[in-house]
Amino acid sequence: MFGARLPAERAGAPRGKTREKKAKAAKAPAKRRGQPSHVLVVEGQNAGERADLDQAPIIIGRGPDAAIRLDDDYVSTRHARIAASGDQWFVEDLGSTNGTYIGNARINQPTAITLGTRVRIGKTILELRK
Repeated sequence: MFGARLPAERAGAPRGKTREKKAKAAKAPAKRRGQPSHVLVVEGQNAGERADLDQAPIIIGRGPDAAIRLDDDYVSTRHARIAASGDQWFVEDLGSTNGTYIGNARINQPTAITLGTRVRIGKTILELRK
């Protein structure tokens, strides 16, 4: 009755059950509020076009395999890709001639983006939205 509490493993509880609970908790990814659900074209000739992020990775370009097809002379066939790594979303230029921009900065490696980050591809601007 009196004295220090012992962890469950030392108090005689079966060892496997404690570990099983931890393993189950680690497997189930928590859905967080405020996470983006889609990519939306907010400016340009294709304004209003969107792609759901549950279909990621999202290819953006003029090609037939693009999830977001852009009618823009400055966009390559396979221009950029939006993909997730863990809880973070990234945009990556796929070797396009005219580049992919976040704000006024041209990106040359996968770059993290969040809700509302403006990604410019040619004359088109896209954003992550919920």
